Amino acid sequence: MPAFKPLQIFARYAIPLIDRLLAHDPALSRVKMGARVTLTIAASILSLIAIHILVMPLPPISYALSIVLSIEGGVAVKDRTPSEQLKTRLIGCAASLFCIGLSATLEPYRLLADLSFLAVIFAASLARVYGPRGLAVGMFAFTSYFIGSYLRPTLEELPLAAIGPLLAVAYGHLIRTYLLRDDWRADLLKALQAIERRVVRILARLVPASLAGDIGEQDRIELRQMEEQLKDVVLMAEGLLPRNPEGSMPSDGRPTSALTLTIFDVHLAAESVIVQSLQAPPPLGLVRAVLDGNVAKARRLAEAACRDDADPARAPAVQALLWLQQSLADLKSRVSAAEAGGFRELEEAPSAEPPKKPDFSWKNPTVRAAVQITIASGIAMIFGLALSRERWFWAVLTAFLVFSNTRSRGDQAIRAIQRSVGTLLGVAIGLAAATLLAGHEAATVALAAICVFLAFYYLQVSYALLSFFVTIVLCLVYGLIGQLTLEVLLLRLEETVIGSVAGMFVAFVVFPASTRSTVELALARWYDALGQLLDAVGAGEGRYRLIELSNKLDESYRDLTVAARPLGSPWSLVTRPGPIRQTLAVYLAASYWARVFARDFSATQNRDDPEIARAIEEAKKALQKAAAKGATCFRLKRSGHTAAGNASLAPGQGTARGADMVANLLNRLYPAEPQDAAEADPKQAMKQ
Repeated sequence: MPAFKPLQIFARYAIPLIDRLLAHDPALSRVKMGARVTLTIAASILSLIAIHILVMPLPPISYALSIVLSIEGGVAVKDRTPSEQLKTRLIGCAASLFCIGLSATLEPYRLLADLSFLAVIFAASLARVYGPRGLAVGMFAFTSYFIGSYLRPTLEELPLAAIGPLLAVAYGHLIRTYLLRDDWRADLLKALQAIERRVVRILARLVPASLAGDIGEQDRIELRQMEEQLKDVVLMAEGLLPRNPEGSMPSDGRPTSALTLTIFDVHLAAESVIVQSLQAPPPLGLVRAVLDGNVAKARRLAEAACRDDADPARAPAVQALLWLQQSLADLKSRVSAAEAGGFRELEEAPSAEPPKKPDFSWKNPTVRAAVQITIASGIAMIFGLALSRERWFWAVLTAFLVFSNTRSRGDQAIRAIQRSVGTLLGVAIGLAAATLLAGHEAATVALAAICVFLAFYYLQVSYALLSFFVTIVLCLVYGLIGQLTLEVLLLRLEETVIGSVAGMFVAFVVFPASTRSTVELALARWYDALGQLLDAVGAGEGRYRLIELSNKLDESYRDLTVAARPLGSPWSLVTRPGPIRQTLAVYLAASYWARVFARDFSATQNRDDPEIARAIEEAKKALQKAAAKGATCFRLKRSGHTAAGNASLAPGQGTARGADMVANLLNRLYPAEPQDAAEADPKQAMKQ
């Protein structure tokens, strides 16, 4: 019926879009990031326009500083409390005004001004040794000198130029503190609700597979993707929980500890359901009973399946489903209580430990990176000036930003390519949009605001998308002020390429941090986390400590995936992404089984079982052997899937089974070696 057509359209398009949004941004942190930047820019610019019309004319530098500091205030300021955020903003504002004054004073002396720009770049990069606040203040300083060099304000304009930064600081603080404030309790509730939704989606996805009685390749891919989505949300929820001053999890009976256990159980149970279902799908009726929350029916069907099922391989999936049902019910009860009470029982995070003394030694990668950034900016400045005396700053800006949030030369190369590609596509789309909207100021401003929001919404997702939307905004602004020409846009693209090439050149030639060495460090941290977990089990540590170390292992695996990402790019010695993914799958599986082992050990009554000691010893031997060879496993070609649930490889049973799986998986990293008994003779391994 026509009356229901809008509802049908909403159900067909809007609901899946909202679900996808919540899957990747459950606490809406990216939405708030984009909205904060957009609203701060809008409020600052409107206030400046009002002052310009009603009080006194303002120079262009006021508007430019207001925009760039609104962006940096929304993106770079990462302090936890509003008071600390305001302190960082005020220090950044002071640095901004100093750099603007320095730029204006040295403007008549071009060589000295350009050398001072490089000095500011070095100081802004080196300030990162002071942590997040140093990074934020450095960005305030760099962008302000950049704008000063670009617009060249006079000394007489400086008093009025200060209005822009002050408004950006004020509005940024007010919007973040009162309008779109950080509320970790509300964000935690949203994250828990997202965990619940993700688990339900996993169960729903198992229904057709259970109906078919087989897991196909597409089922496998989608379930693994859902597992990664769940892991992302779990890490977000764990990051929102209050911690001890040193960052560890409280190990007493407080509500925070109980909630941590619930999250851990749901995560591990859901992973177990996926792992075991990939081997043999559970009965359809049982999956539906767990989905419906029918505990009695689920238990009855599980008992019948274990008693009558001719396929014993389905038993682990059946047990995992019962475990998931129990842990999910616990999570739902906590979510319901939080919806009514707002997590008031959770204590605030205690004050952090005193800050450590900044490390300015050459061993600190931040110090070396500061030198790299300065050299790259100098090269970009030279070639940018050769191309254009008026707009060479774009090349320097690109060279500076190429090194932001990167760990290796592979990361830097990928970032440079993303910026160039994003700028190229942004020029094409932005030129078309600005041409079509010529003469329509309101529509142009509205589209620019939307693009600003999208640029910073995707900031943490894709640097290419950030560059794409920012370039569109610049095209629209040039169209509004009547300076939009194809020559200007092509010049921006050329300067961006110059900056990107300069950044890549320095990354590969000057103090290069190879992707291989970065992976080696991340892998060493993973092995260390696994060793700590095995040692803690061997020492009989309590459940809270084991869960804390399990989470540390999980985080180490995530860091390893980030470090290994460039290995599959053409800028690395390894050009085949297949072996990279397959090797990471081994580490993912080992992380999973180590966490299962820790959980089973914390719940067992027989901690002195010699099987447990034997399994720990075997896992330690495998760990030492694999760790000694570093990252060479990423260069090996593998065949077939590396499933976390290859139960046939596990010689032990009960609590020891998880540690046996860890040992076997680590031994699989180098399957060609004949001395590896578990690989050379699987039958013999099964007899151990």
